[in-house]
Amino acid sequence: MAEDRSGQIAVIFVSERTFEDDTGYAEAAAAMDALAALQPGYRGVDDARGEDRIGITVSYWADEASAIAWRRHPEHAATREMGRGRWYHWYMLHVAEIGRSYSWERG
Repeated sequence: MAEDRSGQIAVIFVSERTFEDDTGYAEAAAAMDALAALQPGYRGVDDARGEDRIGITVSYWADEASAIAWRRHPEHAATREMGRGRWYHWYMLHVAEIGRSYSWERG
């Protein structure tokens, strides 16, 4: 079950994947997941992608400074550029502070 994320920063990445280089994309995504988890202020990630290749990834950060530091990380920046050139038709990014958070699970 998810933790309470109240007060955290959510970086919401919505994208449509190309059909190009699925293997390279999967490898890069796994590397970025592992690298993000090592960053100060990282609090977790949720993601989903449909058969239409549209996906949503939400990464959670302790504060705005942590989220900005991740955006500026050199390996992340290089991978982002590869994504623009190869893996994405488009993407949108939204940053929000979570005001309230709760979860539910069937018992």
